[in-house]
Amino acid sequence: MKNLNRPFIIAILFATVAGCVKNLDLTPQGQLTTANPLGSVPELQKYMNQFYEGTFEVQPGGLAGTGIAYDDQNSDNLVAAAPPALINGTRALSDAAALSEYTKIRGVNFVFENIGNCKGTQADINHYLGEAYFFRAYYYFSMLRKYGGVTWVNEVLPPDNEVMKKARGPRTLITDSILSDLDRAALLLKTQSTNGTMRIHKDYALAFKSRVALFEGTWEKYHKAKGTPFFTAGISDAKITNYLEQARDAAKAVISSSRWSIFNTGQPLSDYQTMFITQDLTANKEVLFYKKYDITVTPSVGHSITRYLNTGGGNIGLSLSLVDDYLTRDGNIFSGAARENAQKVYGAELDPAIRDPRLSQTVARPGTRLRPLTAANIYMPPFSPVITQTSPSVLWANPSGFSMLKYVEVDCPIPTVDGEFMSQAPAIQMRYAEVLLNYAEALAELQGANAQQEIATVLQPLRARAGMPAIDFSREYNTDPAYPFSKLSATIQVVRRERRIEFAAEGMRMFDIFRWAAADDLLAGKRPLGTLFIGSNMAAANVKGGYFGGNLVYDQSTGNNLYLTGSPGEAKRYMDPYRNVCPNGLGFKSSRDYLSPINQDQLSLTGGKWEQNPGW
Repeated sequence: MKNLNRPFIIAILFATVAGCVKNLDLTPQGQLTTANPLGSVPELQKYMNQFYEGTFEVQPGGLAGTGIAYDDQNSDNLVAAAPPALINGTRALSDAAALSEYTKIRGVNFVFENIGNCKGTQADINHYLGEAYFFRAYYYFSMLRKYGGVTWVNEVLPPDNEVMKKARGPRTLITDSILSDLDRAALLLKTQSTNGTMRIHKDYALAFKSRVALFEGTWEKYHKAKGTPFFTAGISDAKITNYLEQARDAAKAVISSSRWSIFNTGQPLSDYQTMFITQDLTANKEVLFYKKYDITVTPSVGHSITRYLNTGGGNIGLSLSLVDDYLTRDGNIFSGAARENAQKVYGAELDPAIRDPRLSQTVARPGTRLRPLTAANIYMPPFSPVITQTSPSVLWANPSGFSMLKYVEVDCPIPTVDGEFMSQAPAIQMRYAEVLLNYAEALAELQGANAQQEIATVLQPLRARAGMPAIDFSREYNTDPAYPFSKLSATIQVVRRERRIEFAAEGMRMFDIFRWAAADDLLAGKRPLGTLFIGSNMAAANVKGGYFGGNLVYDQSTGNNLYLTGSPGEAKRYMDPYRNVCPNGLGFKSSRDYLSPINQDQLSLTGGKWEQNPGW
């Protein structure tokens, strides 16, 4: 794999913990090269290096189908060329993947069983032991989010089929065990005030704990409230409150350390975007942990996000609902006459003079440079598949009309390149912004309106970076019945909106929707829309769309995938890319699709101890 951070690509001197996962991993793992494995700190460090590779989130490579910048297509934030199976309810049981995390967990458990052999400075031994606790928590959280309760294994299991016959633990058992591991990790890991070592550290473990505890606290709360089959039966409100308190306290510990801060150089029209296209983030105090790409090393380590996005297409587009959720520059909801007038001219609604400047740093405006050539400026996005003379492809199409800018490497510190695996935009794993938003959301859930002043204060650095006014819960409260969260309290609604805006196209939205049990409000039976077509200057435009040209055409009879809302003759018609394939909206099944199916082969190896997830 090329799209990995170079510092994480370490030659492992021991037998790896890889193997074909058919169960809770009883594949023999081989032996270390010493009689007493993990006998020294250097040996322990080299053993732990293997867990850095292939673990963390990456930026899209290859056909750019998955990765941080594209993962929001499994939500209401991005529109793909075709409805993703996960949110359209078209996954099949036969597609269920193996629980590969158990292979890595077995390798981590090997550390706990052999750490007594290690000789060296205790602080160094403790740090790598802390890494082991962190990685075990990380892998279990990955399974918890996808599958729910699994089997907690904290030892290296022998190659005996009988020991595999263990029941799935409830969500609370797995969550409590994850949080316990993260507590241990935070106590053992070294304290850092930068991300320069490219290794796990104390504050990242605490920040990650806030993510886990907030996820589970809200998952249990909202699934219980809606009576779905996905919460822990019999869970008490006190237990849910405890998770939210742990989220609050873990985030507060990072905030109180004063080691981290929001990146802000006083440039509200560019600071937000700059962070996502800066190759080396070691001097950035907002980024607790990230994966670095470098195409100058041998072999080169890069990805392909700029190659696909710098045409204005990339087979992806941002949704109208996301664009509408950004506030106006004076902190009001974007609605009414202001919205009507802005939509008449393509791109006017993105203008940072009238909207939250984070919008124009996420979505490309007309005239935005996306490539290093003058001719690359985007004026109209390429709606229909564009066939080039040298590269027949549909990868340049934009399904929604809103082109992503956030990760495009042009006019930035990274030398702009155009080619497969030549992008170097970093893969940020944890930002201080998330710590602030986790803290704010936990407060909103625990204290409601009583926490409004503290929430506004803690989130002020995000507003200040963007040049936006401070949070005003009354002014920003959207009570329009058509707004999906109109029935929530102002406190929770405003925090959720701020989270959506700050993390747009960072791959977090799907899990937010799932933990809020909000797929029936945002996905099921819904179709994501794009920009206004009929009723704006787009319909009459006779200009070249996108870098490769091609006249803007609306003609369904020719097979162009450019569908609109409403009927011919109506004054206003928005782009409706899924209209033909999902006439009744996305087929997300709220009684099934919040969790993924368990691989049938693995179910059979548990001797009936595991049950398939609901609906599958």
